[in-house]
Amino acid sequence: MAGENRRREVVEKIILGTRGSALALAQVVLTRAALATAWPDLVVEEQIFVTRGDKKMDLSLLRAGEAGGKGLFTKELEDALLAGTIDVAVHSLKDLPGQNPAGLALAAVLERASTADVLITKGIASLDALPQGARIGTSSVRRSRQLQWLRPDLQIEEWRGNVPTRLRKLAERDDVAGIVLAKAGLDRLGCDFSDGKFTVISLHEHLLPAIGQGAIALQTRADRAEVNAVLAAINHAPTFTCIRAEREVQRLLAGDCALPVGVRSELHGDLLRLCGILFGPADQPPARAEISGSADDPELLAGQLFAQLAPPQS
Repeated sequence: MAGENRRREVVEKIILGTRGSALALAQVVLTRAALATAWPDLVVEEQIFVTRGDKKMDLSLLRAGEAGGKGLFTKELEDALLAGTIDVAVHSLKDLPGQNPAGLALAAVLERASTADVLITKGIASLDALPQGARIGTSSVRRSRQLQWLRPDLQIEEWRGNVPTRLRKLAERDDVAGIVLAKAGLDRLGCDFSDGKFTVISLHEHLLPAIGQGAIALQTRADRAEVNAVLAAINHAPTFTCIRAEREVQRLLAGDCALPVGVRSELHGDLLRLCGILFGPADQPPARAEISGSADDPELLAGQLFAQLAPPQS
């Protein structure tokens, strides 16, 4: 009790920054719930931002360099953190570049949801059952490259927009066999496919997820010790261990959310297992690697995975 009183003397209210999409707001609801459980008397407000990625729907996320992927969905929130107009930025962790801007820190993550991608079709029951040359919609270069590696015949069409928009487009487009989305987002939005209109196929066994997929990131200013102390109470330690490893791989690759890399991390007690896939030129097979070791130093293990995925050039 004394510890809580000391905290309240320092910070009684925090302002969360978020994008305004339905999924982003669902993530804020989860953050608010976690804070209410840990700190019942804390006042929590929110401020909504429109990012460059929200405004520029004509930018391609599949063509390298066009979208300027780093910070596409995060920069406006990060600028607000640095300016002090918000206390915490709530992100889909997979949107964050590999390194925080100077002065900012990843303070906490909530417990991770599913990392799986799902294929949504109109009655087709599996990836293998897709017709030859089927057209698939996605805005992710990682998904695109993995799908075309598994099924070179597939035609990938770039689809952007929120989840309801993509589902509506799928229903209207007879020439598109399916779209690929993250299961975590569908679950957080409460999407119900019980009417049989769509078939949902897990791609967990086929595609490695994006770095940070399924995790909600709480980013702060590094010098806001009082805010970081509040967030420490809602940090999910097992998820944070996995995220440390994944983001170290991303940092070593100097990558952002547009890099064609997939990493799956699994924590089993004190053992951390990492699987990775990295794509280079289109005419070359991807590099793949898998490594297991102590979870005490996730960054060290990530460095070993990186060395196998991207060995030094002779």
